[in-house]
Amino acid sequence: LSKLFPKEEWLKLINIPVLLGGFASMPPATPVNIGTWIVIGSIFNYFIFRSRKGWWQRYNYVLSASMDAGTAFMGVLLYFSLGSENKGIKWWGTEIDHCPLASCPTAPGISVKGCPLF
Repeated sequence: LSKLFPKEEWLKLINIPVLLGGFASMPPATPVNIGTWIVIGSIFNYFIFRSRKGWWQRYNYVLSASMDAGTAFMGVLLYFSLGSENKGIKWWGTEIDHCPLASCPTAPGISVKGCPLF
């Protein structure tokens, strides 16, 4: 990028392989999760790093570990709170296929109520 735009000094600070590697290590998440990562990462790794380096050196690792632990804790909490009662979250994002015929058998001669014959 810096070769394409030599007058832009801030482009020299962007490392494309590191940026793409960071996105590759992200779990498959909703845009809300990725937006939160960008906001918190920008605040702590740019603004706080520039203004309060001592505080950043002391607490940035703790913040990162606590956010990872919070994600793991929430996953365990949801598993036990929803799984013990055999309840689940039912919304359009948890369904694999939105086609009502997706679970119909396609082998010839098999007849299931509500499914077309092939």
